[in-house]
Amino acid sequence: MHAYWDRRIAVFRQSPIRATGLYRRRARDNQLMRLNAWLARAGVASRRKADELIKAGRVTVNGEPGQLNTFVRRTDDVRLDDRPLAMQQLAYVLLHKPAGVVTTASDPQGRRTVVDLVDLPTRVVPVGRLDVDTTGALVLTNDGELAHRLAHPRYEIDKVYLVETWQQPTDAQLEELRRGVALDDGQTSPAGVRRIDGARIELTIHEGRNRQVRRMLEAVGHRVKTLHRSRYAHLTLEGLEPGAWRRLEPLEVDRLRAATRDSQPPGRGPGRAGSSPA
Repeated sequence: MHAYWDRRIAVFRQSPIRATGLYRRRARDNQLMRLNAWLARAGVASRRKADELIKAGRVTVNGEPGQLNTFVRRTDDVRLDDRPLAMQQLAYVLLHKPAGVVTTASDPQGRRTVVDLVDLPTRVVPVGRLDVDTTGALVLTNDGELAHRLAHPRYEIDKVYLVETWQQPTDAQLEELRRGVALDDGQTSPAGVRRIDGARIELTIHEGRNRQVRRMLEAVGHRVKTLHRSRYAHLTLEGLEPGAWRRLEPLEVDRLRAATRDSQPPGRGPGRAGSSPA
């Protein structure tokens, strides 16, 4: 039965007519998803922890033990310890991250996390990271594919930071930042730089290397005093106090998808996607 609908859907996708009614439902039901991603969408655990559950033999798909390379459909019977599971609805959140909160789903040291701040029945995780002392715009979602694309440098998603240093950078040092600076993991891409006043600048980057903003400033001779991400892609923090969050509007999600749309999914670059640029 699956093979029949796979063939029908493949033929239909080649047609200029958009899928409606039965075809749309069948296409949705027959979409394949890797088992660990499915478990993450079900709110069970992160993909990494889901892999551990799979390897421990605690997950079954249609009565058979799940494997790390298992792919499932929406209509498959997935169970954890013989308990039926269901995928959660996709959720997209913008959080104004305050200082002192770690950007992770759980913290072994017991510190408060950004996930603790978001009161949703659906489990969401942060897209990329901000340092514990960095504040500002942070997107959280359970849409794993979109999260990976947003964090990948090939899509050049703008991240805008307000940076205050202990001493005033010179014009020549700001020009170095614009051209890109040499870090221990390679040359940075050109950045947008605007002096606000004195020791405060606005820095726009689209990479996501670990502690990239701080390291860029250190490369031109300055230490960061305060760091705040004022914008992520087109999303600003207007109306959000530190610690507050809101759901993204459908049009906002569509703009994020449009910004990461291409014909082929990106590969995972080492040390890039998912690291902490601030």
